[in-house]
Amino acid sequence: MALITKKDFIDSITDALQYIACYHSKDFIEAMSTAYEKEKSPAAKDAIAQILINSRMCAEDQRPICQDTGIVNVFIKVGMSVHWDTDQSVEDMVNEGVRRAYTHPDNILRASIVSGPIHSRENTGDNTPAVVHTEVVLGNKVDIHIAAKGAGSENKAKFTVLNPSDNLVDWILTTISKMGAGWCPPGMIGVGVGGTAEKAMLMAKESLMEPINIQALIASGPVTEAEKLRIELYNKINQMGIGAQGMGGLTTVLDVKVNDYPTHAASLPVAIIPNCAATRHNHFVLDGSGPAEFTPPSLSDWPEVTRQIASNTRHINLDTITANDIRTWQPGDTLLLSGHLLTGRDTAHKKIAELINNKQPLPKGLCFKGRFIYYVGPVEPVKGEVVGPAGPTTATRMDKFTDMMLGQAGLLGMIGKAERGPSAIAAIKKYRSVSLIAVGGSAYLVSKAIKSSRIVAFEELGMEAIREFYVENMPVTVAVDNLGQSVHESGPKEWRLKISQMSIKPRLL
Repeated sequence: MALITKKDFIDSITDALQYIACYHSKDFIEAMSTAYEKEKSPAAKDAIAQILINSRMCAEDQRPICQDTGIVNVFIKVGMSVHWDTDQSVEDMVNEGVRRAYTHPDNILRASIVSGPIHSRENTGDNTPAVVHTEVVLGNKVDIHIAAKGAGSENKAKFTVLNPSDNLVDWILTTISKMGAGWCPPGMIGVGVGGTAEKAMLMAKESLMEPINIQALIASGPVTEAEKLRIELYNKINQMGIGAQGMGGLTTVLDVKVNDYPTHAASLPVAIIPNCAATRHNHFVLDGSGPAEFTPPSLSDWPEVTRQIASNTRHINLDTITANDIRTWQPGDTLLLSGHLLTGRDTAHKKIAELINNKQPLPKGLCFKGRFIYYVGPVEPVKGEVVGPAGPTTATRMDKFTDMMLGQAGLLGMIGKAERGPSAIAAIKKYRSVSLIAVGGSAYLVSKAIKSSRIVAFEELGMEAIREFYVENMPVTVAVDNLGQSVHESGPKEWRLKISQMSIKPRLL
């Protein structure tokens, strides 16, 4: 009989979350290293290099891989013979572990959870509550899978109910082609097929807790229908040429997971949930012998990767840049930014829109005219840092505000991650602006380019406040130029063609 104590359970949850915030698993490092070695697209190769360099830096300094330290997902299987020494429920103990992990003074993790999701949306301050799934099973142990799921990938979750005669693969491929790059590829795709609506979503999410092992499956050969589907989807998704950060390349997914379950004869529920390049999950078992222990990977597990600055890289002074200067930039150009820029995300943009619509002035000292804005919600700094990990937010979320920010606020350009939608591209073209991308999954690396930070407006918004950063050599890529041309359209199109040509085998005479 296993006796699980409150202390051991809470300590294990806390330690697991601190661990996955800072360390990629060895299977992920190996898969990304392989992707880096085989990548032929310069832009994609550089993006993967930044992700790997960022990953190693975080392991060395024990700092978060990504500024979005996620919403906590926990899958718990409790053995029916387990006994508990606790005065709290399992869910309450999970949340206490989350609270301690996210407020740890040596490594503060960003609190991203808001309560009152319909209207008030007030930050809970400690990233609670977690989303907990508990199952009672045979045995005398407690089996726990835990993940910290960022919104960039979580927001791309898709669900439908197909007719049994519909083509499952076609729907998945079509859906992924429209998913955009906000989920920060390359990563994993979890697929749930069957059951009911909620069962399919749950299976897709739970599949992402499994290790990356598609190459081993390809080598051994598939046995089940789910395994055959995994391989088919893995090959066909990578043939799309979406590539790292959606800029075009050979690797879009590192693995595809498929879970299935019996379903009603008249229905075929299907769910897709991606995992980003900051994949963070772990598995441990409590058997009454004490808390779980987590051993960091060896630094030798990371490849020796250094960024090669492209020959066309431009050094840009943000303090002297003009509208005429940005008109020479083209999609895919690499830039190193130095100077001052402002930050802001959804909530700040909403407040700005309310002020402008009500013909009220912006807060004192806040002026966007001729400036760049970086879409970011950074982690709190520790140990003398200027700012904590500060990777880019999905730029698409700010599309609805783009015309206002360019036309009325006078903004010159924007920096985020992923593609811009039609309305934003139209505004960029109209005002001869530009949209740049930083690499999602390189938050700590980006933060090293930030040399000073101060809050300019909306301090009450916490990580959503508007700040002014002074940066030196911040690496970015031109995503949309002043004519409305997007690398997220041209890049995948180019590499889809190249991949199809690579796949053509010469005929034997």
